[in-house]
Amino acid sequence: MGILRSTFRDPATGKIKHQQHGRLVGLSLSTLLNVQAALRDDVLPKNDPAAFKILSSREFGASAALLALAKDIGLDRALYSKTTLPWVRDTLAMIIGRILYQGSKLFLSHQWKNTSLWELCGVMGPVDVDEHCYEPLDRLLERQNAIQQTLAKTHLTNGCIVLYDITSTYFEGEYEDSWIVQFGYNRDGKRGHEQVVIGLLTNAEGCPVAVEVFPGNTQDAATVEGKVKELRERYGVSEIVLVGDRGMITASNEEKLAALPEAEGLKIISALTHRQMVELLERTAHQPELFDDRNIVEIADPANPGHRYCLCRNPHSAARETATREALLDRTRQELTRIAGRKKRASAEVIGAQVGRLLAKTHMGKHLKWQVSDGKLEWSIDEESVAAAKALDGCYVIKTTVSAAAMNKDEVVKRYKSLSRVEQAFRNMKTVSLELRPVHHKTDERIRAHVFLCMLAYYLQWHFTQRLAPLFEQQQAALASGVLLPKNRTLTLAGVLESLKNIRRNEVSVGEASFHQLTEPGEEQQQILKLLRIKLSDPM
Repeated sequence: MGILRSTFRDPATGKIKHQQHGRLVGLSLSTLLNVQAALRDDVLPKNDPAAFKILSSREFGASAALLALAKDIGLDRALYSKTTLPWVRDTLAMIIGRILYQGSKLFLSHQWKNTSLWELCGVMGPVDVDEHCYEPLDRLLERQNAIQQTLAKTHLTNGCIVLYDITSTYFEGEYEDSWIVQFGYNRDGKRGHEQVVIGLLTNAEGCPVAVEVFPGNTQDAATVEGKVKELRERYGVSEIVLVGDRGMITASNEEKLAALPEAEGLKIISALTHRQMVELLERTAHQPELFDDRNIVEIADPANPGHRYCLCRNPHSAARETATREALLDRTRQELTRIAGRKKRASAEVIGAQVGRLLAKTHMGKHLKWQVSDGKLEWSIDEESVAAAKALDGCYVIKTTVSAAAMNKDEVVKRYKSLSRVEQAFRNMKTVSLELRPVHHKTDERIRAHVFLCMLAYYLQWHFTQRLAPLFEQQQAALASGVLLPKNRTLTLAGVLESLKNIRRNEVSVGEASFHQLTEPGEEQQQILKLLRIKLSDPM
């Protein structure tokens, strides 16, 4: 508070007197000093660069925007009802930091000098990685079930679509204290590395609600039964339409699911393997000509009366599969011609071993007829087999137990294709933006907590992207129509975050007074903040 008063000498008595004119309240000390300087006619020259100094500048806009969004969608309350607890605020800082500053927890703790994130979350000054990262991370893992129940209650309802898929992430180094880091089928193609398997549940729009870390040698289908029980018992969703990939909901898995008490309210949407597709066509006497590029054909199977089968064909996949087969057949022809053209005769065992190694690489044995006669290789391509395989290129069959009255064939196929949203979530979590790996933790509890933290970061990022969807759609429409965008610039998710990072919190000095001031948002930044439905303010 400041007092406005004037001091003067009384001409009658010659004494010094004071006259109070009012009070200034609600102003900072730096502002009061500037008012005092102005009243003394001691204002600084406008064009004096030495009078105005920026003492420091730190990122503010992106951190403040994500924190405001996290509170707006209730993420802070999902972590814990008492949102002012230090571990809750520290966890929010790590979630936002995973989006803005990927890397280790130690790296994030060192960013307090460059960003306002930690101060916005209540940590003033240096950040201790143990106190502000590792201890809250342990507390977060204890709360995982409760948090996921809250998210499921928000985004899942009875009779809803649930998308489920798994992926793996590989590890480098020694993990002697971990039970879940194991060798297994690596979906990243990284042979010779141990890994963990990650299962993710989302709603129909791809919003994540739950994640689980399995040992690295876990098979896809082995996780489904537990997920169905989890949805029913833990999240209270009794009626579910579960959408899973063809390796997830197998025939044997369906039998196990049918035997569960929860089976009555469970419906599935999945796909057939190539072998199952061929067997279905043979069993029902249908021809590959039924598969159409534009129209979905639905057929029934008397052997499985509770199932519907939707026949689809993707021309782009067909062209790719045909080209791949032709390339492999050409390689097979060249190698077989070379083996058969040798002048020196060899035993059937030697030639058979050479042919076996070749076919193990090209996988073209089903299209080949060959034999060894009198020390020479004789072979030919089975053109009928090649033609039959080509007829099914790009073809796939979606199976479902959902009734036609509840969901037509086009909707069934659309729902299966929505699994790409889970794949998109995995791409963002693993590589594109959140960089789940490399994992810098060595114990199972910390690995699980780290994966859960990355899922919560994607949860926040998903809502961030959803609110900015009109901006991205507007850009796509403009580009499609050939309209040049302002400054010929297009915004991506990363571009939006960088734009917000340019709103900085500056420490400024003017004369003897110093104060903090935010960068004034530009037109682009104002549009982003308007779509996010948040306002930036400096609470410090």
